[in-house]
Amino acid sequence: AEYGEIGGGLDPVCAQVLARRGIEQLYSHQARAVNAVRRGESVTIVTGTASGKTLCYAIPVLETLHADPMATMLFIYPTKALAQDQLRGMNGFRDEELGLHFMAGTYDGDTPQNLRRKLRDGGNVILTNPDMLHQGILPQHARWNRFFTHLKYVVIDEVHAYRGIFGSHLANVMRRLRRLCRHYGSRPQFICSSATIANPGELSQKLTGR
Repeated sequence: AEYGEIGGGLDPVCAQVLARRGIEQLYSHQARAVNAVRRGESVTIVTGTASGKTLCYAIPVLETLHADPMATMLFIYPTKALAQDQLRGMNGFRDEELGLHFMAGTYDGDTPQNLRRKLRDGGNVILTNPDMLHQGILPQHARWNRFFTHLKYVVIDEVHAYRGIFGSHLANVMRRLRRLCRHYGSRPQFICSSATIANPGELSQKLTGR
């Protein structure tokens, strides 16, 4: 394993949360990703399966939430099942004892109406899929004004899944998302992750317009 350092070190609370999960060091690609996000860059992480890509965006998200409890994040997955699986992992980082508290939830066709309202009005981390973003969130943007105003990161996981017609649809939805963010005064960074493919940077740029 090759390890890396984060410039200035981790947020102390974030470091404790990770330590409680047995994470004492970061791999070189994780450190590089976090450093790039801290510089305000949009990034794409491309490594093999089970190599810790989630931490590349979880760490900036957790540090931002600890510094700004009003901050919001949008996580986009190609399927509902994947979003629900990732929600369990994200909730595992929440630690009330250390003062790291946030509201995360999946917003898809299976989400009950009462939970939809709760997430829309007070959620920090929304995990969804392209179809629900297009059909259920963006057309209702006035109701989501709090969320869009404070949006810091848009995470697009499994970007290699967005090819052909599916990919072109997502690219247009992302342009619509960026336009609405400008309307509400935010400019979120994009953090993409992918399995190993030949052109991850080119694909991410075409999908996000960044």
